[in-house]
Amino acid sequence: MTVNTPLCFRGKKILAPMVRVGTLPMRLLALDYGADIVYCEELIDIKMLQCKRVINEVLETVDFIAPNERVVFRTCERERHHVVFQMLKNISIVSFFSFRESDVAGIDINMGCPKEYSTKASMGAALLSDPDKIESILTTLVKGICKPVTCKIRILPSVEDTVNLVKRIEKTGIAAIAVHGRKSLVLSFFCLWERKKEERPQHPVHCDVIKAISEAVSIPVIANGGSHDFIKEYTDIETFQKATAASSVMIARAAMWNPSIFRKEGLFPLKEVMQDYIKYAVRYDNHYTNTKYCLCQMLREQLETTQGKKLHAAQSTQEICEAFEMADFYEETTAIFEAKKTSLETETQYEDDQMEDPDVIKMAVRFDKREYPPQITPKMYLLEWCRKEKHPQPVYETVQRPLDRLFCSVVTVAEQKYRSTLWDKSKKLAEQAAAIVCLRTLGVPEGKLCEGETHLINKRKREDRECLNNRDHGEDLSEPSHKKANFIAETSDMNVPKM
Repeated sequence: MTVNTPLCFRGKKILAPMVRVGTLPMRLLALDYGADIVYCEELIDIKMLQCKRVINEVLETVDFIAPNERVVFRTCERERHHVVFQMLKNISIVSFFSFRESDVAGIDINMGCPKEYSTKASMGAALLSDPDKIESILTTLVKGICKPVTCKIRILPSVEDTVNLVKRIEKTGIAAIAVHGRKSLVLSFFCLWERKKEERPQHPVHCDVIKAISEAVSIPVIANGGSHDFIKEYTDIETFQKATAASSVMIARAAMWNPSIFRKEGLFPLKEVMQDYIKYAVRYDNHYTNTKYCLCQMLREQLETTQGKKLHAAQSTQEICEAFEMADFYEETTAIFEAKKTSLETETQYEDDQMEDPDVIKMAVRFDKREYPPQITPKMYLLEWCRKEKHPQPVYETVQRPLDRLFCSVVTVAEQKYRSTLWDKSKKLAEQAAAIVCLRTLGVPEGKLCEGETHLINKRKREDRECLNNRDHGEDLSEPSHKKANFIAETSDMNVPKM
């Protein structure tokens, strides 16, 4: 597939992917200081598969939200043509397509992470022992998406094996390869189960191996691993690039300590850099624990100073701002966001009122499971009633509001629509609320504890007793399919459209 992006990997200064560091504030700060390309922190592809993509109108970002409402990945227009999304691969590559490639400039597969959580799951550096799998993953990605694909590796125990592997990777059609010039703790396919000790940052970087790779392939080679031995200021980046004959240089720890390493004019004072970082953290609502972690990496030996102790004690973004004499900035920024949120909510409510269907019957109700017996829900009662009255089963249509990520569901029964005017925090709760509106309109019991025992509850109890009797007699406990059908709540489309 033709790559239709201007992203180029030659002659670039690149922010390396770093766990807990490569979040949006650090990426934007690196770009401000002169980085050409920024990599996000490594993310597992199965996490992205579980996420929902949400347009955050208040922050003006694209958020990928996990089922627990945690922001897994946040990006914005400022970095769209510069950010490379790095993922750890551990399931079918088809899962990747839940991620919107249009939100980023490129995709990278991490094949160099030496951490145990990664290698035990056959991800990261563990892939280096399986060249066939590497080839399959990269070939599938290159053919399947429009954006450039890269990968990041560590070197193998021998130069020859490393060069041979990179040549094989080159044939998959990737746009570039990043090479960390230290050896990894892997069971090498090339070394017949010979275990090599993983090299840590304090070990010298093998510039000779990176140079051999650069001279052996035609695709851009990105040199990584020079923070300890080479890179202390901007001019050192070129020194490291020449020593490795690489096309570009990727910087990790030197950028983590002071992202102004990318400035041609030289490093900014650390206090100024940290304040710039905090501004982005507040502007993009970065979680305070992540902000605190990154600032601690910058302070390093200054953590025992008065300011370092204030930072260590901070338990919120506001307290972090206070520790750096930025309380006014925090208050002004949060006030702007609150005003914007209020304005958007008003606008959304107006739009909701404008698009109201006059034929929909509405009530202000919510589903509270504490008011119902175990395993009994309004949806079950509504389904049972439809079967009794020989109506088609209920059909639920659920939408999500992007502004606050709340849900509203409309249920259609006998060609009449019903919904609650209250929005709920989950799709399931919204559907139960719609079922309640329908049942109350029809004057049908909904299964609440206060209604006493009904036919459906008695039916459930009989089945429970039968199950216990079967268990006492050692019979098969699996429920007959015809009984299951009477009590399973109707399912609705799992793809929830955005309003």
